[in-house]
Parts: sequence; structure tokens; C-alpha cells
Amino acid sequence: MPIRRPWWRKWAFRFKTMVRYRLLFLTSAPIILTLCALVTITLYWSIHYTWQGALIDVDERLDVAENSIQLIQSQQAYNVKAFAESYQFRIKLANHASQEDFARWVSENKSRYQLDFLRWRSVEHLTNKLQYLNLTHKESFFSVLSQDELNTLDRDLAKKAEVPMLNEQGVETRGLVSRTVVSIRDEHDHVIGFLDGGILLNNSTQLVDQISNLIYPKRDGFNRRVGTITVFLDDLRVSTNVPLSSEESAGRAIGTRVSHEVNAKVLNEGKEWLDRAYVYDAWYITAYQPIHDQFGNVIGMLYTGYLLWPLIETYLTNLGEISITIVLLLLASGFIVHRGARDLFKPIERIYKVVKLVQMGQDKRIGPLGLDDQHELTLLAKQFDKMLDLLHERNQEIQQAALELECKVHSRTASLKDKTEELERHIKLLNQARDKLVVSEKLAALGELTAGIAHEINNPTAVILGNVELIKFELGEEVTCVGEEVNAIMEQIDRIRNITRSLLQYSRHGGVQDEVTWQHINPIVDESITLVKTGAKKKGIVYVSKLNAKTSVEVNRNQLLQILVNLQMNAIHAMEGKGILTISSEDWVENDKSRGAIIHVEDQGCGISEEQLKRIFSPFYTTKRDGTGLGLSVSQSILSQTGGEIRVESEVGKGSCFSIYLQKKATPQLLVSNL
Repeated sequence: MPIRRPWWRKWAFRFKTMVRYRLLFLTSAPIILTLCALVTITLYWSIHYTWQGALIDVDERLDVAENSIQLIQSQQAYNVKAFAESYQFRIKLANHASQEDFARWVSENKSRYQLDFLRWRSVEHLTNKLQYLNLTHKESFFSVLSQDELNTLDRDLAKKAEVPMLNEQGVETRGLVSRTVVSIRDEHDHVIGFLDGGILLNNSTQLVDQISNLIYPKRDGFNRRVGTITVFLDDLRVSTNVPLSSEESAGRAIGTRVSHEVNAKVLNEGKEWLDRAYVYDAWYITAYQPIHDQFGNVIGMLYTGYLLWPLIETYLTNLGEISITIVLLLLASGFIVHRGARDLFKPIERIYKVVKLVQMGQDKRIGPLGLDDQHELTLLAKQFDKMLDLLHERNQEIQQAALELECKVHSRTASLKDKTEELERHIKLLNQARDKLVVSEKLAALGELTAGIAHEINNPTAVILGNVELIKFELGEEVTCVGEEVNAIMEQIDRIRNITRSLLQYSRHGGVQDEVTWQHINPIVDESITLVKTGAKKKGIVYVSKLNAKTSVEVNRNQLLQILVNLQMNAIHAMEGKGILTISSEDWVENDKSRGAIIHVEDQGCGISEEQLKRIFSPFYTTKRDGTGLGLSVSQSILSQTGGEIRVESEVGKGSCFSIYLQKKATPQLLVSNL
């Protein structure tokens, strides 16, 4: 029974031996790599810019919150000053019977002016008048007051300021207040007292809700992120709309503390915090800034932010949609390439099968391929069948002639044993000549077929070029992200087509005819180094370039680039993975006369023996197991069309130096020597 190979070995064999599957791989690989690069760049940019946008957004909202507090403080100062300048206040001040009654009356007006406390302090009852004068330098300011100071300002203020600390024992009795102190003067401009009014921020929800509604407005039909505002006394939340649970609104997280990282940066260092932070029980995108008192000391913080997870959820949803679209595009492209490659290579595979059967001695023909009569493969198959028919007819004629000759010999030499043996030897030699003639005819036919198949390589390269142009069209403006890679692919496709065209022309003994123009050789050398350098780095090859040539020469740019790449790849193979590859150029000067330019490609490889040096420019001579032996031969032939040549110097064990001599004025000549 035949041994069944595993499916993966069967497919591996197909990819190694069948052109269709190799073309599928080569066509799909740029698409896959391009899409991977596009996904990677998109992922990086989207994460980076989405995160930066979120930080900028929350920072702007913090600025709005700060401006809102400043406006509230300005309104507070205006209210205190308005009360101080009111007619009733001046009449009461001038006619009050006692300081206690007047102070009580002043305190009763706090609600009228939207204040939490309003206190009259007479200079006569103050022990430190300068302390209050210092408080009048700023229109409004933040201040931290102890429980006794709160009681002094208002008897209910200390009770309102108490904040029970969650997750730990104790009560915060200090109060964070926004104060405005206005000095009151008599008709002689002497200070007779102070009005001390302001707002208590402890346990205040009106302030944070008012700011939250301003910077995070709720609108019908818009799905906006719900943001939170917090005012801290030191690291303790004394006024906030951060919920106790991120899943549902169940009270406010008043009495909880800020994280250690934020505490260290904002309170200890006095800097702003703009990053993600753990707020009570969930991660938020946050912005913190310190709150200073009238003396510039950090006494608390102002915070704004919103939950991080909704932003991540939206980003992951968008990323999933993009990924699905890319996968579908990749599958569709792969299907189209597979179908196209199958239809293209079925006729070629049939031709290859017939060639193998003919080599094995079977009398087979290609026959109709199911293509248009003017299709190049159809014409090639017809020519091949005609050559096989002619070969068969000649074989039949040779065999018939041999039989006739053999019969004549036997009839004429029947009685002569010695001459019969001699004639048998001649017949044997004739049969050998016939076999050689058959082999020669087959080799000639196969040579014609090889040239035709090389010509057909242009068709799959056109398919590859079409797919690359389709990628550019589908990507649109985003193609700039991978523009360099796409341009490199298209340049390599041009090189493939130039090489196949050169091989066809070379095989037809017509030489390489292409556009010859004036060129500076240094940019061409640089481009060849760029093409080879990436693969060379992975093998530990170090490039050294010394480009000193200044003379322009007449040369075909693409052909010179092909020759330079070929020589560099030969040098890398000769060094077996590591060493220094030196590329240099100089002006070609002989007898003080400029003749052109010279390019040297020097390696540190194994070197070439004298016997091999005589044959390296011969067609099909190679020392590499997978080489064709055409590289140096074709290169020398190409250069000979413009009067150039390749010379080589080598020493076994030390390395080789290939020198390309290029004339200023192209003068085609026949060059068959190797130096």
C-alpha cells in the first residue's frame, strides 16, 4: 500500500514545488504585512491620540472648574462689599446701641447675600488688628479654620463643617472656607472694624453640582461621559459628587482620601496631576491642581474627571469593527488571488507535465488549453506541439532509414562474416548518432520552451503590480503610512520585469537594448546598498561606503542597479554571514585623462582560485548549489553594450574585489574577457 503523507507535508511540498502556491504566498505576503503594519500604526496612533485627547479634555474642564470657583469667589466678594456699602449697614453702624446687637444683626443678613457666615469684628475687641489687615489684601481667598475659629464666625458653622471619615475612625472638624474680609472705615478714614464673610465648602454639594452641570452638561440625544468634581481639604474629600459606588448612585464619597501618588505630587510638590488615578473604588481619567491659601500654602486640591472604562469600551468597540473589516478585506483579497493564480497556472502546469512525460520517453502532446487562440500560452503550446511533431517525424525517418540500411547490409554481406560484424559496428554507431540527434532536438525544443516560460513570468508580475496598485487605491490617503514599503515593492516589480526582459533578449543573442542616459553613479550605488542592506544586517554584515566619484557616465540606470545588487549578494554569500563589505567609487583616470568612473565591491569572503577566475564569466558556470551561473555572465554582457566591463581581483582565503569600469561616452564593444 502507498504511504500517505500528512496533510501539512503535502501542502509544504506544494508550496516548494508548485508555482501557483508560491505566487499565492508572494502575492498575499505584502498584503498581510501591509495590513499588519497598518493595524499596528492605527493601534498605536489611536491609543496615543485618544489618550492625549482625553487628558486635554479633562485638563480643559479643570480650567473651567477653576474659573467657575473664581467667579463664585468674585460674586462672594461683591456681596460682602455690597453689604458693607449698603445704606442700612451704614445707619446701623452709626446708631447701634451695643456691639453684640450690631454683630447679631450683621450675622442675620448672611442668607440674604448667599453666604454661610457673615461676622462683624470691631477693632476695639481685636487683640491683633494687623492679622485682619493682612486678610484684606486679597479680594477672596481660601482658608482652613479650626473648630474654635468656626464657632467664632458662626455658632452653627462648626457643626456643618464636621466630616465623618469613611473607612477609618474619626471626624474632621476643620473647615475649608472661601473668605472675604473687608475693612470698615469711619469718616476720618480710620479702620473701626472688619466684615468677615464667606462660604463653607465642607459637606457642600451645591458648589460641586453647579460646576459639574457647567462642564458636564446633560443634553437629550447625546451620550456624554458623566464627570465628577471634588474639593479636598488636604487629602480628604470634603465636597464631591463622586458616588460611593461606581455601579449605581448611592451617596457621595465625602470623607474618603485621595490616592498616595496624587497626594505626593499635588500636596507635597505643589504640582498639577494629569493622568489616570484610582478614585475611591474605580479608575478615572483625572486632573488635580492644588488649592492655596492667602499666603501661598497648599491647603487642599480641586479635582475633575470621569470614569476610564467607558472610554476603553468605546475604543475596543471601534478597534473590533476595524479588525473585522481588515480580516474580511484580507479574505476577499486572498480568494481573488487564489482564483486568479489557479486559472493562470493551470495551462503552465499542463505544459510542464507534458515536458516531463516527453523527457521520460512518452509520446504526448499539450493540445488545447481552453484559452483564447491569440493567448501567448496557447501560441507557445502550439509551437511546442509542432516541434514535437517534427521531432517525431524525424525520429520515424531515422528509424526507417536505419532499418532499410540494416536490411541492405544484411543482404549484401550475408556470406561475409567479417564484413557483417564490421557493418554491425557501423549500425551501432549510427544508432548512437541517431540517439544524440534525438537528444539534441529535444534540448533545442526545451530551450525554446524555457525562453517562452521566462517570457510568461511577466504575467504574474503584472498581477502582483495590479494588487499593489489596488492596495494603494483602497488605502487612499492612509497609504502615506506605508508609502515607502509600497514604493519599494513597485520598484522591485520593475526590477523583475527588467531582469526577465534582459534574459529573453540575452537568450535571443540580441543583446540588452535599453535607454542609456547620463547618470551620477553615487545615488545608484546608495540605492543598491539600501536594497541589500536590510537582509545583510540580519546576517551580521557591516557596510562601509566610500563614494568619491564625481564624473557622470552614460549608462542604463536599472541595469547598473541590477549588476550592483548581484555583486553585493554574491559578496554576502561569499562571506557566509559576517564580515565587512566595502563599496567605493572613484573617477577613472588614465594618462591624466578622465575616461569615466569605477565602482569597487570588496568582500572578506573565501576568495576565488585562479582556475575558477578563468570561468566565472562563462554562462551557466556556478559554484553555488542553487545558483544559475547567469549572474556574472549577464552582467558582463550588459556592460559590454555601453563599453563597460567587470574586472576582478581575488586571493583565496582573504576575499575578492569586483570593479565595474564605466565609460563617460557609451561605446558598445564585444567583451568576452575576465580580468
